[in-house]
Amino acid sequence: MAGLDPAEEIAALKSTLASIEAVLDPAAMQTELASLNEQAADPELWADQDRAQKVHRRLSYLEAELGRLDGLHQRLDDTPVLFQMAEEADDAPTREEATRELAALRSEIDALEVRTLLNGEYDAREALISINAQAGGADAADFAENLLRMYLRWAERHKYPTEVYDTSYAEEAGIKSTTFAVNAPYAYGTLRGEHGTHRMVRISKYDNQGRRQTSFAGVDVMPVVEQTDHIDIPEDEIRVDVFRSSGPGGQGVNTTDSAVRLTHVPTGIVVSCQNERSQIQNRATAMAVLQAKLLERRRQEEAEQMQALRGDGGRAWGTQIRNYVLYPYQNVKDVRTGMETGNAVAVLDGEIDEFIDAEIRWLRQNGR
Repeated sequence: MAGLDPAEEIAALKSTLASIEAVLDPAAMQTELASLNEQAADPELWADQDRAQKVHRRLSYLEAELGRLDGLHQRLDDTPVLFQMAEEADDAPTREEATRELAALRSEIDALEVRTLLNGEYDAREALISINAQAGGADAADFAENLLRMYLRWAERHKYPTEVYDTSYAEEAGIKSTTFAVNAPYAYGTLRGEHGTHRMVRISKYDNQGRRQTSFAGVDVMPVVEQTDHIDIPEDEIRVDVFRSSGPGGQGVNTTDSAVRLTHVPTGIVVSCQNERSQIQNRATAMAVLQAKLLERRRQEEAEQMQALRGDGGRAWGTQIRNYVLYPYQNVKDVRTGMETGNAVAVLDGEIDEFIDAEIRWLRQNGR
């Protein structure tokens, strides 16, 4: 739409917003919001902490989304007035302000339109993310920690709550692995395109000769399990180990054997949690992560079967997905969508929305 007459572009944006609302259904969102407000006012709600937190997270999400839609409508009404004022007064600064606002509206409505593509079975879920250092020694561990910061900064920019469940620190620097939750509706659908291998090229901070090093980190994105998923794990398929938490943390966390590691014997999947003081709480959280990993494993197996039926041999899409180059030049490029930028520092600081939007469109176009 860029390049149209401002009045025509504003009309086109209003039409696009109307199409988006036909999918999002603000009236249904208002009805759900009213119901959640009633639940939130019930003094008995906090007797079930998990349910109370889910109610309040959903409440905050709906309030923000409805406020966002109202704000876009108001700005679409106000922007023509800015252009009219600039024209009548032949005021260049006001015209520039109106042009910037129109560009911002175009960008925000395009991003909102991507949300309408999130209609997969689990897309509306919150997300669990695991990051594991792969080949590359200390540089890989450092890169894994860079990715953790990138996703946490991204979530912070969007005001999405996060919770780090477990972090295994590497001996020299960085982390071996970590698992954390993004507690926001549609977090799984939004982030699932990040699943795969990420590759970093830079001058090693850990090489005395200052040579260029290539390192790798794996990212797993899983939907949070809900009661309707029926992920039953027999007790005899789980090995439970308890150990003392390590790494940064309060004294109470680090001086008791409260950390829990679960091993799913049939698949070899291992998860652990050490962020709570209570062994019982850590075991419950670890079990939720294990269920999420098994759910994602089942989802991927089903997707591969469907791809095999379509005739592509069931090849997985989540292998190497993105290259981060910091030397001899700066570039970040997604190998599937072609999205790239020369501002690698901004990407590693959490500015990944353009990559995420491109991934969502690519996954939809490829029937993933």
